[in-house]
Amino acid sequence: MSMLHYEFMQRALLAALLVGMTAPAVGVYLVQRRQAFMGDGIGHVALTGVGLGLLLNGSPVLFAVLTAAVGAIAIELIRERSKVSGDVALSVLFYGGIAGGVMLASQSDSGANLDAYLFGQLTSVSSEDVRVIVILAIAVLAVTLGLRRPLFTVCQDEEFARVTGLPVRALNLVIAVTAAVTVTVAMRVVGLLLVSALMVVPVAIAQQLTRNFAVTAAVAIGVGVVVSVSGTSLTYYVDAPPGATIVLLAIGLFIVVGVLAAPLNRRRARRAGFAAAEDDLRVALSPGLDGTDAASGTMSGTGRTHADVKDAEAVEEEPR
Repeated sequence: MSMLHYEFMQRALLAALLVGMTAPAVGVYLVQRRQAFMGDGIGHVALTGVGLGLLLNGSPVLFAVLTAAVGAIAIELIRERSKVSGDVALSVLFYGGIAGGVMLASQSDSGANLDAYLFGQLTSVSSEDVRVIVILAIAVLAVTLGLRRPLFTVCQDEEFARVTGLPVRALNLVIAVTAAVTVTVAMRVVGLLLVSALMVVPVAIAQQLTRNFAVTAAVAIGVGVVVSVSGTSLTYYVDAPPGATIVLLAIGLFIVVGVLAAPLNRRRARRAGFAAAEDDLRVALSPGLDGTDAASGTMSGTGRTHADVKDAEAVEEEPR
Protein backbone atom coordinates (compact mmCIF):
# COMPACT_ATOMS: atom_id res chain seq x y z
CA MET A 1 0.00 0.00 0.00
CA SER A 2 2.82 2.36 -0.89
CA MET A 3 0.36 4.66 -2.61
CA LEU A 4 -1.02 5.71 0.79
CA HIS A 5 2.33 7.35 1.53
CA TYR A 6 1.45 10.11 -0.93
CA GLU A 7 -0.94 12.86 0.11
CA PHE A 8 -2.41 13.24 -3.37
CA MET A 9 -3.44 9.56 -3.34
CA GLN A 10 -4.91 9.91 0.16
CA ARG A 11 -7.05 12.80 -1.06
CA ALA A 12 -7.96 10.94 -4.25
CA LEU A 13 -9.05 7.80 -2.40
CA LEU A 14 -11.09 9.78 0.13
CA ALA A 15 -12.83 11.67 -2.68
CA ALA A 16 -13.49 8.41 -4.55
CA LEU A 17 -14.90 6.81 -1.39
CA LEU A 18 -17.35 9.67 -0.83
CA VAL A 19 -18.43 9.85 -4.45
CA GLY A 20 -18.87 6.08 -4.53
CA MET A 21 -21.32 6.44 -1.64
CA THR A 22 -23.26 9.50 -2.75
CA ALA A 23 -23.76 8.82 -6.47
CA PRO A 24 -25.69 5.51 -6.06
CA ALA A 25 -27.55 6.90 -3.02
CA VAL A 26 -29.20 9.46 -5.33
CA GLY A 27 -29.16 7.26 -8.41
CA VAL A 28 -31.47 4.69 -6.84
CA TYR A 29 -34.26 7.30 -6.77
CA LEU A 30 -33.58 8.45 -10.35
CA VAL A 31 -33.70 4.87 -11.59
CA GLN A 32 -36.93 4.31 -9.66
CA ARG A 33 -38.44 7.37 -11.43
CA ARG A 34 -37.15 6.17 -14.82
CA GLN A 35 -34.92 9.28 -15.07
CA ALA A 36 -31.61 7.50 -15.32
CA PHE A 37 -30.23 10.15 -17.67
CA MET A 38 -31.14 13.10 -15.47
CA GLY A 39 -27.67 13.09 -13.94
CA ASP A 40 -26.17 13.37 -17.40
CA GLY A 41 -28.36 16.37 -18.25
CA ILE A 42 -27.52 18.08 -14.96
CA GLY A 43 -23.84 17.45 -15.65
CA HIS A 44 -24.10 19.40 -18.88
CA VAL A 45 -25.76 22.29 -17.06
CA ALA A 46 -23.03 22.22 -14.42
CA LEU A 47 -20.51 22.82 -17.22
CA THR A 48 -22.15 26.22 -17.73
CA GLY A 49 -21.43 26.94 -14.08
CA VAL A 50 -17.80 25.91 -14.53
CA GLY A 51 -17.50 28.25 -17.51
CA LEU A 52 -19.14 31.07 -15.54
CA GLY A 53 -16.73 30.54 -12.65
CA LEU A 54 -13.75 30.69 -14.98
CA LEU A 55 -15.08 33.82 -16.70
CA LEU A 56 -15.66 35.64 -13.38
CA ASN A 57 -12.44 34.32 -11.78
CA GLY A 58 -14.52 32.59 -9.11
CA SER A 59 -14.70 29.01 -7.85
CA PRO A 60 -15.80 26.74 -10.73
CA VAL A 61 -17.08 24.16 -8.23
CA LEU A 62 -19.25 26.69 -6.37
CA PHE A 63 -20.69 28.12 -9.59
CA ALA A 64 -21.27 24.58 -10.85
CA VAL A 65 -23.26 23.70 -7.70
CA LEU A 66 -25.45 26.79 -8.01
CA THR A 67 -26.01 26.45 -11.76
CA ALA A 68 -26.73 22.72 -11.58
CA ALA A 69 -29.22 23.26 -8.73
CA VAL A 70 -31.07 25.97 -10.68
CA GLY A 71 -31.08 23.79 -13.80
CA ALA A 72 -32.39 20.77 -11.89
CA ILE A 73 -35.21 22.82 -10.34
CA ALA A 74 -36.10 24.26 -13.76
CA ILE A 75 -36.32 20.86 -15.40
CA GLU A 76 -38.47 19.50 -12.59
CA LEU A 77 -40.90 22.44 -12.82
CA ILE A 78 -41.07 22.16 -16.62
CA ARG A 79 -41.84 18.46 -16.33
CA GLU A 80 -44.55 19.08 -13.74
CA ARG A 81 -46.33 22.13 -15.17
CA SER A 82 -46.09 21.91 -18.93
CA LYS A 83 -46.38 18.14 -19.11
CA VAL A 84 -43.34 18.17 -21.38
CA SER A 85 -41.80 14.72 -21.53
CA GLY A 86 -38.65 14.13 -19.54
CA ASP A 87 -36.72 13.35 -22.70
CA VAL A 88 -37.50 16.73 -24.29
CA ALA A 89 -36.64 18.67 -21.14
CA LEU A 90 -33.40 16.76 -20.69
CA SER A 91 -32.46 17.46 -24.30
CA VAL A 92 -32.68 21.19 -23.57
CA LEU A 93 -30.30 20.70 -20.66
CA PHE A 94 -27.91 18.62 -22.74
CA TYR A 95 -27.41 21.06 -25.59
CA GLY A 96 -27.88 24.38 -23.80
CA GLY A 97 -25.69 23.43 -20.86
CA ILE A 98 -22.67 22.17 -22.73
CA ALA A 99 -22.82 24.97 -25.32
CA GLY A 100 -23.02 27.60 -22.58
CA GLY A 101 -20.08 26.10 -20.73
CA VAL A 102 -17.83 25.94 -23.77
CA MET A 103 -18.78 29.50 -24.82
CA LEU A 104 -18.18 31.03 -21.37
CA ALA A 105 -14.90 29.17 -20.85
CA SER A 106 -13.65 30.35 -24.27
CA GLN A 107 -14.23 33.97 -23.22
CA SER A 108 -12.27 33.67 -19.96
CA ASP A 109 -8.58 34.55 -19.52
CA SER A 110 -7.84 31.61 -17.23
CA GLY A 111 -6.74 29.26 -19.97
CA ALA A 112 -8.19 26.37 -17.97
CA ASN A 113 -8.81 23.08 -19.73
CA LEU A 114 -12.42 21.87 -19.55
CA ASP A 115 -11.26 18.26 -19.95
CA ALA A 116 -10.50 18.14 -16.22
CA TYR A 117 -14.17 18.83 -15.51
CA LEU A 118 -15.60 16.78 -18.36
CA PHE A 119 -13.61 13.60 -17.69
CA GLY A 120 -12.34 14.12 -14.12
CA GLN A 121 -8.84 14.72 -12.75
CA LEU A 122 -8.84 12.83 -9.51
CA THR A 123 -5.14 12.96 -8.74
CA SER A 124 -5.19 16.78 -8.76
CA VAL A 125 -7.88 17.05 -6.08
CA SER A 126 -6.75 19.64 -3.53
CA SER A 127 -7.35 19.76 0.22
CA GLU A 128 -9.94 22.49 -0.38
CA ASP A 129 -11.71 20.25 -2.89
CA VAL A 130 -11.80 17.43 -0.34
CA ARG A 131 -13.34 19.69 2.30
CA VAL A 132 -16.07 20.76 -0.14
CA ILE A 133 -16.70 17.15 -1.19
CA VAL A 134 -16.97 16.00 2.44
CA ILE A 135 -19.53 18.69 3.32
CA LEU A 136 -21.64 18.10 0.22
CA ALA A 137 -21.45 14.30 0.58
CA ILE A 138 -22.67 14.45 4.19
CA ALA A 139 -25.59 16.63 3.09
CA VAL A 140 -26.52 14.29 0.24
CA LEU A 141 -26.39 11.17 2.41
CA ALA A 142 -28.40 12.85 5.18
CA VAL A 143 -31.18 13.71 2.72
CA THR A 144 -31.26 10.44 0.78
CA LEU A 145 -31.14 8.22 3.86
CA GLY A 146 -33.14 10.40 6.24
CA LEU A 147 -36.03 10.93 3.79
CA ARG A 148 -35.89 7.43 2.33
CA ARG A 149 -39.53 6.45 2.83
CA PRO A 150 -41.24 9.63 1.55
CA LEU A 151 -38.81 9.89 -1.36
CA PHE A 152 -39.45 6.26 -2.28
CA THR A 153 -43.21 6.78 -2.17
CA VAL A 154 -43.00 9.81 -4.48
CA CYS A 155 -40.72 8.00 -6.91
CA GLN A 156 -42.98 4.95 -6.96
CA ASP A 157 -46.34 6.67 -7.50
CA GLU A 158 -46.88 10.45 -7.31
CA GLU A 159 -50.67 10.23 -7.25
CA PHE A 160 -50.58 7.75 -4.41
CA ALA A 161 -48.14 10.04 -2.54
CA ARG A 162 -50.59 12.96 -2.89
CA VAL A 163 -53.38 10.84 -1.46
CA THR A 164 -51.26 10.09 1.60
CA GLY A 165 -50.65 13.83 2.13
CA LEU A 166 -46.98 13.94 1.20
CA PRO A 167 -45.61 17.25 -0.23
CA VAL A 168 -44.95 15.80 -3.67
CA ARG A 169 -43.59 18.95 -5.33
CA ALA A 170 -41.21 19.70 -2.46
CA LEU A 171 -39.92 16.12 -2.43
CA ASN A 172 -39.43 16.15 -6.20
CA LEU A 173 -37.40 19.34 -5.88
CA VAL A 174 -35.37 17.78 -3.07
CA ILE A 175 -34.47 14.88 -5.35
CA ALA A 176 -33.56 17.26 -8.19
CA VAL A 177 -31.34 19.49 -6.04
CA THR A 178 -29.70 16.50 -4.35
CA ALA A 179 -28.91 15.05 -7.76
CA ALA A 180 -27.40 18.39 -8.82
CA VAL A 181 -25.19 18.53 -5.74
CA THR A 182 -24.10 14.93 -6.30
CA VAL A 183 -23.11 15.69 -9.88
CA THR A 184 -20.82 18.52 -8.77
CA VAL A 185 -19.40 16.37 -5.97
CA ALA A 186 -18.46 13.69 -8.51
CA MET A 187 -17.21 16.22 -11.07
CA ARG A 188 -13.55 15.99 -10.05
CA VAL A 189 -13.63 12.20 -9.71
CA VAL A 190 -15.31 10.79 -12.83
CA GLY A 191 -16.10 13.98 -14.75
CA LEU A 192 -19.37 15.56 -15.77
CA LEU A 193 -19.78 13.33 -18.82
CA LEU A 194 -19.39 10.09 -16.86
CA VAL A 195 -21.05 10.93 -13.55
CA SER A 196 -24.41 9.56 -14.65
CA ALA A 197 -22.84 6.12 -15.10
CA LEU A 198 -21.74 6.04 -11.46
CA MET A 199 -25.27 7.02 -10.42
CA VAL A 200 -26.99 4.34 -12.51
CA VAL A 201 -24.75 1.31 -13.10
CA PRO A 202 -24.29 0.35 -9.39
CA VAL A 203 -28.08 0.49 -9.00
CA ALA A 204 -28.54 -1.71 -12.07
CA ILE A 205 -26.09 -4.21 -10.57
CA ALA A 206 -27.95 -4.25 -7.25
CA GLN A 207 -31.32 -4.74 -8.96
CA GLN A 208 -30.08 -8.00 -10.42
CA LEU A 209 -29.47 -9.33 -6.92
CA THR A 210 -32.40 -8.08 -4.88
CA ARG A 211 -35.96 -6.75 -5.24
CA ASN A 212 -36.20 -4.86 -1.96
CA PHE A 213 -35.68 -1.10 -2.31
CA ALA A 214 -33.71 -0.58 0.90
CA VAL A 215 -31.44 -3.55 0.17
CA THR A 216 -31.01 -2.33 -3.41
CA ALA A 217 -29.86 1.06 -2.14
CA ALA A 218 -27.42 -0.51 0.33
CA VAL A 219 -25.94 -2.90 -2.25
CA ALA A 220 -25.66 -0.10 -4.83
CA ILE A 221 -23.74 2.10 -2.37
CA GLY A 222 -21.42 -0.81 -1.60
CA VAL A 223 -20.81 -1.44 -5.28
CA GLY A 224 -20.19 2.26 -5.87
CA VAL A 225 -17.55 2.36 -3.12
CA VAL A 226 -15.83 -0.80 -4.39
CA VAL A 227 -15.55 0.31 -8.03
CA SER A 228 -14.56 3.89 -7.14
CA VAL A 229 -11.80 2.93 -4.71
CA SER A 230 -10.62 0.02 -6.89
CA GLY A 231 -10.53 2.17 -10.02
CA THR A 232 -8.61 4.92 -8.26
CA SER A 233 -6.11 2.43 -6.83
CA LEU A 234 -5.65 0.81 -10.23
CA THR A 235 -4.72 4.10 -11.86
CA TYR A 236 -1.84 4.43 -9.40
CA TYR A 237 -0.19 1.41 -11.01
CA VAL A 238 -1.53 1.79 -14.56
CA ASP A 239 -1.38 4.98 -16.63
CA ALA A 240 -5.12 5.36 -17.25
CA PRO A 241 -7.75 8.08 -16.66
CA PRO A 242 -9.47 7.49 -13.29
CA GLY A 243 -12.99 8.38 -14.40
CA ALA A 244 -13.00 6.05 -17.38
CA THR A 245 -11.38 3.28 -15.32
CA ILE A 246 -14.05 3.51 -12.61
CA VAL A 247 -16.92 3.46 -15.10
CA LEU A 248 -15.47 0.54 -17.09
CA LEU A 249 -14.98 -1.45 -13.86
CA ALA A 250 -18.62 -0.83 -12.98
CA ILE A 251 -19.82 -1.91 -16.43
CA GLY A 252 -17.64 -5.02 -16.29
CA LEU A 253 -19.08 -5.92 -12.90
CA PHE A 254 -22.58 -5.36 -14.28
CA ILE A 255 -21.94 -7.89 -17.05
CA VAL A 256 -20.44 -10.47 -14.66
CA VAL A 257 -23.29 -10.15 -12.16
CA GLY A 258 -25.82 -10.30 -14.99
CA VAL A 259 -24.43 -13.62 -16.19
CA LEU A 260 -24.19 -15.11 -12.70
CA ALA A 261 -27.64 -13.88 -11.62
CA ALA A 262 -29.47 -15.10 -14.73
CA PRO A 263 -30.55 -18.45 -13.15
CA LEU A 264 -31.75 -16.62 -10.03
CA ASN A 265 -33.82 -14.17 -12.10
CA ARG A 266 -35.39 -17.00 -14.14
CA ARG A 267 -36.35 -18.84 -10.95
CA ARG A 268 -37.75 -15.60 -9.53
CA ALA A 269 -39.82 -14.99 -12.68
CA ARG A 270 -41.27 -18.52 -12.57
CA ARG A 271 -42.15 -18.08 -8.90
CA ALA A 272 -43.89 -14.77 -9.63
CA GLY A 273 -45.83 -16.41 -12.47
CA PHE A 274 -47.02 -19.23 -10.21
CA ALA A 275 -48.03 -16.73 -7.51
CA ALA A 276 -50.04 -14.67 -10.02
CA ALA A 277 -51.78 -17.78 -11.32
CA GLU A 278 -52.68 -18.81 -7.77
CA ASP A 279 -54.09 -15.35 -7.05
CA ASP A 280 -56.22 -15.44 -10.20
CA LEU A 281 -57.52 -18.89 -9.28
CA ARG A 282 -58.28 -17.79 -5.71
CA VAL A 283 -60.24 -14.77 -6.98
CA ALA A 284 -62.17 -16.92 -9.46
CA LEU A 285 -63.18 -19.39 -6.73
CA SER A 286 -64.11 -16.73 -4.15
CA PRO A 287 -67.65 -15.36 -4.78
CA GLY A 288 -67.17 -12.55 -2.21
CA LEU A 289 -64.25 -10.98 -4.05
CA ASP A 290 -64.64 -8.72 -7.04
CA GLY A 291 -62.08 -7.15 -9.36
CA THR A 292 -61.61 -4.07 -7.17
CA ASP A 293 -60.55 -6.11 -4.17
CA ALA A 294 -58.10 -8.06 -6.25
CA ALA A 295 -56.35 -4.92 -7.47
CA SER A 296 -55.87 -3.40 -4.06
CA GLY A 297 -52.69 -3.69 -2.01
CA THR A 298 -50.21 -3.06 -4.78
CA MET A 299 -48.14 0.10 -5.23
CA SER A 300 -49.00 0.25 -8.91
CA GLY A 301 -52.70 -0.51 -8.59
CA THR A 302 -55.40 2.17 -8.68
CA GLY A 303 -58.01 0.64 -6.45
CA ARG A 304 -56.35 0.98 -3.06
CA THR A 305 -58.31 0.64 0.14
CA HIS A 306 -58.23 3.09 3.03
CA ALA A 307 -55.96 0.72 4.95
CA ASP A 308 -53.49 0.76 2.06
CA VAL A 309 -53.31 4.55 2.16
CA LYS A 310 -52.62 4.58 5.90
CA ASP A 311 -49.86 2.06 5.51
CA ALA A 312 -48.29 3.73 2.49
CA GLU A 313 -45.12 4.97 4.12
CA ALA A 314 -44.42 1.56 5.57
CA VAL A 315 -44.61 -0.19 2.22
CA GLU A 316 -41.53 -0.74 0.11
CA GLU A 317 -41.98 -2.67 -3.06
CA GLU A 318 -39.44 -3.98 -5.47
CA PRO A 319 -37.77 -1.43 -7.77
CA ARG A 320 -39.12 -1.16 -11.28
